[in-house]
Amino acid sequence: MQLPVPEPGPAAAVAFVREHLADLACDTPAASEAIRGGQTAADAALASLDVAGYAGRRSVVWPPERRGASKMSPYVRYNLVDLPTLWDHVADAPSNDRRKYRDELAWQEFTRHLYARFGRDGEPALRDVLRAEPPHPPEMWDEPWPRDMECMDATVGELHTDGWLVNQTRMWLASQWTVRAGARWRDGEEEFFTHLLDGSRAANRLNWQWTVGAGNGKAYGFSRWQVEKRAPGLCRRCVLNDACPVQGWPDEQRTTRVTVSELLRADPDPSVTGGPETPTGTGDVDAVWLTAESLGDADPALAAHPDVPAVFCFDEPLLRRLMLSGKRLVFLTETLADLATRRPVELRRGRVPDELGGRRLAVTFAPVPGFRRRAAALEPAVVHPWRWLFRPRAGRMQSYSAWRKGMPVHPDR
Repeated sequence: MQLPVPEPGPAAAVAFVREHLADLACDTPAASEAIRGGQTAADAALASLDVAGYAGRRSVVWPPERRGASKMSPYVRYNLVDLPTLWDHVADAPSNDRRKYRDELAWQEFTRHLYARFGRDGEPALRDVLRAEPPHPPEMWDEPWPRDMECMDATVGELHTDGWLVNQTRMWLASQWTVRAGARWRDGEEEFFTHLLDGSRAANRLNWQWTVGAGNGKAYGFSRWQVEKRAPGLCRRCVLNDACPVQGWPDEQRTTRVTVSELLRADPDPSVTGGPETPTGTGDVDAVWLTAESLGDADPALAAHPDVPAVFCFDEPLLRRLMLSGKRLVFLTETLADLATRRPVELRRGRVPDELGGRRLAVTFAPVPGFRRRAAALEPAVVHPWRWLFRPRAGRMQSYSAWRKGMPVHPDR
């Protein structure tokens, strides 16, 4: 089913989602209160990005105006700004700030490598624990994120209204959910994925696994100490200030080791994981198939085929299963409407093979299982390479630090 292309801006995007996609959202569609979608917004954010002081302020939570986090992650998620561009953008930053920021970019790449490796056969990736079962506290909490705790109320509130959190509070929420409250980490990961504008299975699942001890065998403990250090104002105004349920460190809890997958030790074929290094296929195309993994103007397929329309399909079966927050659908719609101010865009809703089948499509390879399945059904005429920061290799991925040491200091371009 073809859908109209809305005018640019959040108001038109909200109206579009409420009219055409509301049944696929878990809440009443509304725009994020903090972050706008689209290449225009991404370019403005990149132009204003200055990471001087990032190393010292990246973990600041409260007050918000003192935060050092860049808020670029939603634009990275949809490749409106890719990792190589960000890497180069901070080249002239102070050395310690540059190193810290680039380490965050490299972690994002690590999650994509691991997700692509585990999903290489089109199967769901990273749903199972990688190295250990998380600890199980002796008593379950009735509510994993009690809203009478100011640190929980403020951060969960930001998750629901803004669709974005600083990394420090993501760790608080993940640790509180599983290490403290004893809830299943996969359920907490789903809650994040539902609301976060930057929600990707790669980063979201791996971040949760690392925080709760499933990815590295050591759980991150959340306590009042982190809140007072990173957000002292929250404790002072909390109704539980004198009866804090996380006053001390959580009891020492052991993770339970599991059999490690052979894919952590080696990749049998990195060329499959990483996708093509040069465009595959030839001939004319009648449209560029856009995926949610790559919506930026610099998308290789968009850049290589400027004279054909871009087509995006809201994957109805997938979205009905996910039931994302309307904020995510509005951000996505803002992005597509913004693109339509620069080139023809066609929007569709339904099953991707039904809506796009029979067309000669150009597309950019996406390192996610869903792309492999849909591309097998559509058989695109031309597949362009993904722009990796570091191209996947065959080696071990049991440790981020070991993986990073195996990557070049200066990424290839």
